[in-house]
Amino acid sequence: MTGKGEEVKGRIKEAAGTLTGDDKLRAEGQADQAVGKVKQVATKAIDKAQAAADAAAEKARNATK
Repeated sequence: MTGKGEEVKGRIKEAAGTLTGDDKLRAEGQADQAVGKVKQVATKAIDKAQAAADAAAEKARNATK
């Protein structure tokens, strides 16, 4: 599941836990949201690192021409 999907799932769980008074379900929802946010940040960092590596590789290829 993507980070955003995990976050949405967590919000739904948290809301359901709040509505039913189920503290365990509410806590699980909060944890799911946190996991989702971490996944999103990690994905962005990986994307930026990949873009930087691609740019460096392209610069190296152009330097050898």
